[in-house]
Amino acid sequence: MQPPAGKTPTLSAMTTLDRSSARRGETDYLAALLARPQARVLVVVGGKVVIRSNADRTAAQLALFHLADLPGPTPSLEAMQFLGVQPETGAAVFAFALSPEDAARRDPTGTMLAPAVDIRSLAMQGVLPAADLSLAATAVALVNWHDEMRYCGRCGGVMESNDGGWKRVCTACGHNVFPRTDPVVIMLVTDGDRCVLARQPHFPDGMVSTLAGFVEPGETIESAVARETEEEIGLTVEGVRYLASQPWPFPHSLMIGCIANAPHRPLSIDPAEIESASWWDRGDVRQMLAHKHPAGIWVPGPHAIAHWLIARFADGEL
Repeated sequence: MQPPAGKTPTLSAMTTLDRSSARRGETDYLAALLARPQARVLVVVGGKVVIRSNADRTAAQLALFHLADLPGPTPSLEAMQFLGVQPETGAAVFAFALSPEDAARRDPTGTMLAPAVDIRSLAMQGVLPAADLSLAATAVALVNWHDEMRYCGRCGGVMESNDGGWKRVCTACGHNVFPRTDPVVIMLVTDGDRCVLARQPHFPDGMVSTLAGFVEPGETIESAVARETEEEIGLTVEGVRYLASQPWPFPHSLMIGCIANAPHRPLSIDPAEIESASWWDRGDVRQMLAHKHPAGIWVPGPHAIAHWLIARFADGEL
């Protein structure tokens, strides 16, 4: 089921670029793309993307550099991740990751490689165009994976980047690993007229959201929804339905959006996972979406699939 037009999360799949997956293993092809004048480099500093914004910071865009304009030594192809090619122009986009210390050495005045802003903040503020946000999310997720895969899980040898950053190969035993995506179920539990919204300890003040949890080995989506719901709020669900999904680069997950039915009864909360949880009717939920709830309660913004699930319930679509 596809989300209705205009209601998709603003942080969504990267569709502006052709990933050219069939040719990522061709070093000469990637080198030729990088050498073209129209090639661009997206810089990730300490897991944050470099942007350019207007004076009052109400709008921004990614800072996409010409290779020759990057301050400091020119990075090699092997040091970058190939994100894809713009189909209309043939312009390739690469990601280049730097530590904050390396960025400061390359750009001592901070005029080119700053500001670097984390994706979550940019998504919540809604200042980046949706295409830029999705491109940045892909780059950050890939950079996060490289940072975690420095050494071989089989022999401990050093891993090297390959296939434009979409594979790492152990220099000792030759073991290949590929970018990891962790499946996470995110579900709205409803009795038909009310839904459950919960709060985790790390949420900002006043925010509540849907339930969510990682899919474990040997589970289906449906069984993960049922297990997580029972563990977190003590309800037995049925009628689990998949609705939509969303890439989530924190650090590299895929959110699998579902709805699940459960009888209305008191909740049994797991305090290790959930700070609080309650049933809410559609009127309350509409107030939360509009940031007008009398108790100051609100829900995630349009960047998140949780918002899309909650908004559909509020509109009577679920």
